[in-house]
Amino acid sequence: MKLLFAATFALFVLSGFDQADSSAYDKIVAHSRIRAKKEGPNVCALQQVMGTKKKYFSTCRNWYQGAICGKKANWSVPAAPSAQRTVLYECCPGYMKLDGQRGCPAVAPIENVYGTLGLVKAKTTQEYSAISKLQPEIEGPGSYTFFAPSNDAWDLLDMETRNSLVSNVNIELYNALHYHMVNKRLLTKDLKNGMAPNSMYNGLKLLINHYSNGVVTVNCARIIHGNQVATNGVVHVIDRVITAIGNTIQNVIEVEDELSTLTTVATDAGLIDMLGEPGHYTLFAPTNDAFEKLDRVALDRLMKDKTALKALLNYHLLNSVQCSEAIMAGTSHETLEGSNIEIGCDGDSLTVNGIKMVLKKDIVTTNGVIHLIDQVLIPDSAKQVMELTGQSQAMFNEVMSMDQSFLRIILENHILKNKVVLSQLYNGQRLETVSGKFLRVFVYRTAVCIENACLIRGSKEGSNGALHLMKTLITPAESNMFQLLSKNGAFKIFLSLIEAAGLTDLLKQEGDFTLFAPTDEAFAGLNDRDLNLLKSNKNALRAILLYHVSNGVFIGGGLETGVTNLLRTLQGSNLKLLTLLYPEDLPAGSQDLLSLLKRIIRYIQIKFVSGYRYEEIPLTFIIQGEPTITKVTRVIEGEPSIKKVTRVIEGQPSITKVTRVIEGAPAMTKVTRVIEGDPTFTKVFDDFDEDPEELTRYIQGGTRRRI
Repeated sequence: MKLLFAATFALFVLSGFDQADSSAYDKIVAHSRIRAKKEGPNVCALQQVMGTKKKYFSTCRNWYQGAICGKKANWSVPAAPSAQRTVLYECCPGYMKLDGQRGCPAVAPIENVYGTLGLVKAKTTQEYSAISKLQPEIEGPGSYTFFAPSNDAWDLLDMETRNSLVSNVNIELYNALHYHMVNKRLLTKDLKNGMAPNSMYNGLKLLINHYSNGVVTVNCARIIHGNQVATNGVVHVIDRVITAIGNTIQNVIEVEDELSTLTTVATDAGLIDMLGEPGHYTLFAPTNDAFEKLDRVALDRLMKDKTALKALLNYHLLNSVQCSEAIMAGTSHETLEGSNIEIGCDGDSLTVNGIKMVLKKDIVTTNGVIHLIDQVLIPDSAKQVMELTGQSQAMFNEVMSMDQSFLRIILENHILKNKVVLSQLYNGQRLETVSGKFLRVFVYRTAVCIENACLIRGSKEGSNGALHLMKTLITPAESNMFQLLSKNGAFKIFLSLIEAAGLTDLLKQEGDFTLFAPTDEAFAGLNDRDLNLLKSNKNALRAILLYHVSNGVFIGGGLETGVTNLLRTLQGSNLKLLTLLYPEDLPAGSQDLLSLLKRIIRYIQIKFVSGYRYEEIPLTFIIQGEPTITKVTRVIEGEPSIKKVTRVIEGQPSITKVTRVIEGAPAMTKVTRVIEGDPTFTKVFDDFDEDPEELTRYIQGGTRRRI
């Protein structure tokens, strides 16, 4: 009994391991079996690319889109207008049809490897095995894995190579077939991505890649029918004849004539040796003609900038092997440079970033694969800021042709002294422009804004700076809220209410606030009695007005659309961004006030609570003292608390100007006042070469006098 239990337990454990170890290929085949369940047992559904012989156990994405590599799959196009979707149904690997029965109810007979080649319709490989004297070996004892080229694969081989093999069957053909074999059984679940088993031809390596979409490749040849178990091994049918690999990526580009410029670039960038080291790389290799297409000035600049050159080459390299047969739709991949490129396909062609540019694909090496391309890929990190503008270049040129004074203002507000990339921006940050102005940064849940303008997605980092695309021109703030409203002239009633509530200093004080200011039009229909009623209850008025002010600066582009944005107001309640705003959770204690509020406040319900009184909302105003005279040529008689003095350092004639604030009362008893028309500046010099207590005054336009 114990023995029976142990055996049952062992079977359970082993079956569990087999499921857990199932590969992406096995999972795709299992899904294909489920899709074809209505056709009978052991039937698999496949997609065939229209106009080709290519069939795939495809992913859900390709299945439901009905396309592979941009080409329609599984659609018939009859003369009748009612085109029907047709799906290919075939026996799943290892099963066969029986006459008169649904589906594929029979298990394929298990033969030796040689006999199995005939079962999986690899007749040409079977014939070549016979004439090359390989047949006795793959019929005899042992455990082999045979990656057998399909009949179509042999037809795709160029005639010269094929004739060379067939003309020397005992050596060339025998060795070629041995290179397709491994001296142990490897099912698809055993073919791990990146593994490199030794072939039976001089131990030369085979490059295995097992992709998440279920595609398995051997030296970039795709397994189209896998896991046909034989008595002495397993057969996997592949879609092309593979050849031995012994060169690295470095070896290939150094001997390929049309890649000589790329070799120079790799050498100058200090990366040529890396391309000869072990690894799993994909290189999109620009040809000499591709480099010839580049602007000569840009190419010369790149060749002189090792950092940019290194970024350029790394942008053509992936740290993974991407064979063309594994690409069934566009996927994004990170390059060694750090940016992403999209590798896709358009029919039989590979695309990079959506563009057909691959001239030759799948040059397999010991450390990866090479695809030749006819364009040079230039990352942002190898470009200068002016080159990052791309399609915006025409607009930039238009701006540059504007009136120079206006252009200068624009540029001064949009160019920073230092390079700042998007990831370095944070809320409350101050950025200094080349003109010395400071721009504020506001960070929101879905937006980053600078002053009044918000960034468009697509910030770029170049070799000499960063480019941030803005939705509008940046206009630095130069006035406080009180000054703006007063100058506008459309907020007279609102400002009068602000004054009555004692909140004028709030609109003048420094800080970060957002004000939702109702225009005079919002108060249309109110008479003097109504306004006096509002002003008569200071606490109530203050509560209403403070509901329009929120801590923090909220730019329109920073607010999310389609949702309610809740902002905390100075009144204490949440703000919902309505027309004329009012805290709906607070009552009104006067019927007259209630009636008035209902006339001017929309979209909310106001409740009446008899005897309710508004409490005073205490506020502290911190006002930065505004000088009554900012630039003067006179000194007010008396003892000023703050005086700006320009100090002359000993020595001549180089003068260093230092601004010093003298706190307290300066030792000065006499002032000379000079008014000459409308002078602009008074310059005061402090001479320290004699008595430090003595001040030498110099009044512009006058003479030096000692006081």
